[in-house]
Amino acid sequence: MEPIIQEFRQRILDAGNSRQPLRIRGGGSKDWYGQALNGEVLDTRAYSGIVAYDPTELVITARAGTPLAEVEQALAQHNQILAFEPPHFGPGATIGGVVAAGLSGPRRQAAGAVRDFVLGAVLMDGKGDILHFGGQVMKNVAGYDVSRLLAGSLGTLGLILEVSLKVLPRPLMETTLRFSMEREEAIRRLNEWGGQPLPISASAWHGGVLLVRLSGAPAAIEAAIARMGGEQVPDADGLWLSLREQSNDFFGSLQPAASLWRLSLPTHAKPLTLDGDELIEWGGAQRWLKTTASADAIRAAAKEAGGHASLFRGGDKAIGVFHPLPPAIARIHGGLKKAFDPAGIFNVGRLYPEF
Repeated sequence: MEPIIQEFRQRILDAGNSRQPLRIRGGGSKDWYGQALNGEVLDTRAYSGIVAYDPTELVITARAGTPLAEVEQALAQHNQILAFEPPHFGPGATIGGVVAAGLSGPRRQAAGAVRDFVLGAVLMDGKGDILHFGGQVMKNVAGYDVSRLLAGSLGTLGLILEVSLKVLPRPLMETTLRFSMEREEAIRRLNEWGGQPLPISASAWHGGVLLVRLSGAPAAIEAAIARMGGEQVPDADGLWLSLREQSNDFFGSLQPAASLWRLSLPTHAKPLTLDGDELIEWGGAQRWLKTTASADAIRAAAKEAGGHASLFRGGDKAIGVFHPLPPAIARIHGGLKKAFDPAGIFNVGRLYPEF
């Protein structure tokens, strides 16, 4: 066992014996995400490096503390990408943090979410045991898919030591189309296009403007442009990057009294009748709302539309950042937490106040 792994294990055992919380942390680029931070920091960055990467197999395996930028650079040398476009939200982002946070970028509507690309993981649980889940091949599906369960768990189940991720080739060509249309029309058109064989890889509507990114073979993109119309936007890479990193005007102008909410809804859901400024992504499935409306009103509207709402930035976290779980689901979450973290020391209260 490597010295750093032994150190991790001893820290976990000591914390379990004393019932002192540990805060698992990589680069800290997402410290603001989730509920309040608790416990002494357990820094993963000392356990870093790409363990294996076979471009022909479309799989990369890296230690949790490996910088996300290092992983992306290695992939770029072989013209490959993390297709779910994980946001960095700062220079210190690590690959373990990518999985733990479970956040995806604009390409999620076409490629899938973080969990869809997690092939395997190595985890140290609350007893200091090292557990291996999944593998490094896409056909390895025996047993419970615990490795994907870690995506979005915010470190509450254990210390992620290593992850294996499926990667994809970079698209041969990309272009962005611009349309002038109001929100209702944009949702309708996005749903129509979503049911057609069009190479749409991302979409975003805000303020009467709909942007649609097309990715794939040149012939497919040219055929889509002829079919969809719109105005081509030159050099749009920076636009999608600013959306992924939430550095554009919409995300950068949150007023002190307002909160930013992330709503996950059916793509066909009609616009919600809530005051505020809205940005729509993922073909209508992800809707960002900057508003002063109450949490109860927002969550009630999201539930009525068939979805849920999370407080993303700003506001009072005491209301609960993530949408409250139904009792049956909460019991499952609690049981998993107890199984992996019997002493209750990992990122206590980060996901939900009760565990």
